[in-house]
Amino acid sequence: MKPGLPGAPPPATAPHAKPFSKILVANRGEIALRVMRSAHDAGYRTVAVYSSADADSLHVRMADQAVCIGEPAPAHSYLNIGALIDAARRSGADAVHPGYGFLAENADFARACRAAGLVFIGPSPEAIEAMGHKAAAKRLMQAAGVPCVPGYDGAEQSVQRLAAEADRIGYPLMIKAVCGGGGRGMRWVTAASELAGALRSAQSEAQHAFGDASVLLERAIVEPRHIEIQVLADRHGHAIHLGERDCSVQRRHQKLIEESPSPAVSAELRERMGAAAVAAALAIGYEGAGTLEFLLDRDGQFHFMEMNTRLQVEHPVTEAVMGLDLVALQLAIAAGERLPMRQHEVRRSGHAIEVRLCAEDAQRAFTPQSGTLRLWQPAPRLRVEHALCSGTEITPHYDSMIAKIVAHGATRDEARRRLLAGLADTVALGVKTNQAFLMRCLSHPAFVGGDATTAFIEQHGAALLHRDEADERRIAALAAALLIETSPGAQRDGRSGLLAPVLPVTLRCEIDGRAVSARLKQLDAQRHEVLIDGQRSELALIELAAPLVRFACDGVIERAAWLRDGDRLWLSHGGAAFEVVDVTREAGVRRTSTGGDGQLRASMNGRVVSVHVAVGERVATGQPVLTLEAMKMEHVHAAPLAGVVRALHVSAGDQVAARRVVAEIEAPAPAA
Repeated sequence: MKPGLPGAPPPATAPHAKPFSKILVANRGEIALRVMRSAHDAGYRTVAVYSSADADSLHVRMADQAVCIGEPAPAHSYLNIGALIDAARRSGADAVHPGYGFLAENADFARACRAAGLVFIGPSPEAIEAMGHKAAAKRLMQAAGVPCVPGYDGAEQSVQRLAAEADRIGYPLMIKAVCGGGGRGMRWVTAASELAGALRSAQSEAQHAFGDASVLLERAIVEPRHIEIQVLADRHGHAIHLGERDCSVQRRHQKLIEESPSPAVSAELRERMGAAAVAAALAIGYEGAGTLEFLLDRDGQFHFMEMNTRLQVEHPVTEAVMGLDLVALQLAIAAGERLPMRQHEVRRSGHAIEVRLCAEDAQRAFTPQSGTLRLWQPAPRLRVEHALCSGTEITPHYDSMIAKIVAHGATRDEARRRLLAGLADTVALGVKTNQAFLMRCLSHPAFVGGDATTAFIEQHGAALLHRDEADERRIAALAAALLIETSPGAQRDGRSGLLAPVLPVTLRCEIDGRAVSARLKQLDAQRHEVLIDGQRSELALIELAAPLVRFACDGVIERAAWLRDGDRLWLSHGGAAFEVVDVTREAGVRRTSTGGDGQLRASMNGRVVSVHVAVGERVATGQPVLTLEAMKMEHVHAAPLAGVVRALHVSAGDQVAARRVVAEIEAPAPAA
């Protein structure tokens, strides 16, 4: 991609621009790699920073230099401003790119860079400050005539005042952290009875994420579109917009699918929203790349939400349809150059859609997952932003998003089809991801028709999480055959390399925690008769060489990726990944505890933020017992049954592993 458009006038350099040649990238993972790629293309040297958990990461290897800045969370080394400034000094960097995380919107960080004589590749501290506080930004936009959502953004934060304001606004409403972003510190409240608990949860998350527990309240706009406008502004008083992105498909107020252009935005509406976004940028003397976020209601009216004074995670869809490199433009603006285009020269081509591949279990309320990514094969022919390789450790310290996959096409449906095909070809084994869930989203009629709003996942959750029984039987048959064929004691036919015919075998396994019993009868050197839950299939292993297997199930030839480690087998087929555990030698099939025994287990690796009960306290079913923080989100763990807290095995600040028993609830004895 070129930083400018064909035929654009040559850029001019501002007389007071400070030159720079070496950029410290104050972020990690795929964000750092993305910035470094454009920086290297533009002829800049780069410096990576890393926590001890990331010492062998790809962004460390790609940089010209790298500096360790401490331990991972809870020390939050990547947010340690002093350590970052010191890393720039030690490496000789003369500029800092903050990536597109929290530090990109931190006025103190921009100010510290300025004080240290470093070029901050982003807006001024004053512009960040003007828009970084949601309440102040909202008042500024109201003064500029930009439509805003009614609500309360006052300084008084007592529960009594917030409750009174909530009654005035009416339900449903949204709680938002005033310094928030990325869905942190946001809660949807439908009734007054939910307010106190939602406030407590939102304020706690805001305090831990941003160091400020203050919140604002807004009237909830039911089933809106989440539309954002990309803006660029230089230091010469020139600003443009690059159209919109539709980011409506979300879970926990965090985006999962983004596209440009929006199927709900007309040319006339795009012009009005773009003009409002440009006016907002000019009003604060903005410089660099930024995003204005709006809610679009059912009547086609848009309302200002916030301005992100940084590049967004979803910027690749704008790059794809505009043919631009937004990071290259950031670097040019920071060097004092003029924007190489005027608004009338901006041209869009085709449609682009991006999905966020996250380490999470969609079947269990999108619970974050961590562990070793044992096999990673990204989608060919598509743009995949990632910092992964086979063997990468996915830790609980950072965001659950591990990759972004972007497809571009001449039409929306072409982009959608290409993205579906790319997801089907992506292999991610060893850690659960939302890969199959994303494919169901892209295939759902509401999304296909361009009708998805922010309520999409909530409205269609049952369909999006539906398991196809025929597909599951086919996977179970393949898993059973692979467990037999790849077992250490398997007898193999020297000519075919496959298992020679043996007597029927009964196998017990768990597939993603679900108990499966299979009976296999070898028909010849390749073919098995497999009975799963009384259903017969004929399965042939045609080629078997890790990590690929070609197989035929009931006459249909397919392929899958696989990996085996002892009694554990990982399978990837058609974009869905499965973890298979052979439990044949155990007395019975293991079952995941549902909490009926009163034992509350950690749903993920994480840190205990707070414990809400004490030993001896009586609790109701569903009452909060403790809160875990993992991958930048807080997750409340509730009592599995009513009773008395018999034991607590953790305290605030403890790190826990997934499935560890953290509390025990004893049910009251039945009445005599």
